[in-house]
Amino acid sequence: MPRDLDRPRRLHRTDWMALLSGILFIVLGILVLTRSITDPLVLLPVTVVGLGFAGLVSILARVIRGK
Repeated sequence: MPRDLDRPRRLHRTDWMALLSGILFIVLGILVLTRSITDPLVLLPVTVVGLGFAGLVSILARVIRGK
């Protein structure tokens, strides 16, 4: 089946919440495995603040996009 070259290609928009949350959990996992963070009382606020930041960026991106 030939591909329609006249039709513009649709790109996916970046899901900033998912992207930043994934990066946060990967970094936190590395920090826990390397024992850079050993206190759960430090890990919990870092997680909450990181997710809050990801949510804020996601909201701002949606407002800037106009959707």
